[in-house]
Amino acid sequence: MDTSLELHATDATGWRAGMYDDIRHTFRAPVVNWIWRTATANHPEFTRYLWGQVKPAFETRAFAEASVAYRDAVRSAVDGPRYRPGDLALAPAEARELRGQIGTFDAVAPRLGVLFELVDRAMNGGDVATAVPDDQAATEPYPAGLDADRGLDPSMVAVDAVPESAAATVASIREFHGFDEGLPSVYRCLAQWPGFLDRLWDDLEPALRSDDFEAALADASAVVGEYVEGLAYRPALSREAALAAGFDGDAVDDIAGLFAEFNGGPVETVIPALPLFADAVGASGRRRL
Repeated sequence: MDTSLELHATDATGWRAGMYDDIRHTFRAPVVNWIWRTATANHPEFTRYLWGQVKPAFETRAFAEASVAYRDAVRSAVDGPRYRPGDLALAPAEARELRGQIGTFDAVAPRLGVLFELVDRAMNGGDVATAVPDDQAATEPYPAGLDADRGLDPSMVAVDAVPESAAATVASIREFHGFDEGLPSVYRCLAQWPGFLDRLWDDLEPALRSDDFEAALADASAVVGEYVEGLAYRPALSREAALAAGFDGDAVDDIAGLFAEFNGGPVETVIPALPLFADAVGASGRRRL
């Protein structure tokens, strides 16, 4: 699978454009994340099938409850920095843009956490929908107002165009998360404001390296795991189900491997940190329904 390939939203046409719109609508955020762009560029038909299988997982009240519980688990465990708008050393328009873009990452954080866990388990033999609770929320519709109309479409600097002034910070970020190269999207977004990125990382890094953040990772993972195991609608994403649906084995294995990779390793510490970035600038979402 060529992970350098991406189909960007601006280049998507036909059903691909429609699927991207559906992802944005369902994820309650104005962004199509990298994993969808890459999966669609490599194996479009299977990605369309995959989205159809997992979409119901994000449309119930049970998911809404899990999404706010995920955010609460992180913010309850870690006491991160908080800045007033006047503390950001940015023009008002820049501060609004920063807050809006970081709000988008906060909105997608629990959605990506569930997505990676759900697809990885479903395609690689894990437990999905094995403990469905007899609870109305399991099948009740998602509350329309929660996380609605939040955030702005993130813009980002290229990995090789990060300002030199932020080089030491970027090196520390890579070392903490375990990236030998590349840089997660949230940091490429924040690198548009290198002075703020330096300040945020200086203030937040000790907390991320603490036992409190380890507890946050465990608590957030437990929220995701419980939700996936209690899912009311089981996706037909096992290798056998995908092959029976007529998909090529290489395509199935490629996507299964991609989601397994993103459900472990460095990304495990990136996604739970997103609510802390949003909280720092007053752009975080609700922690209770």
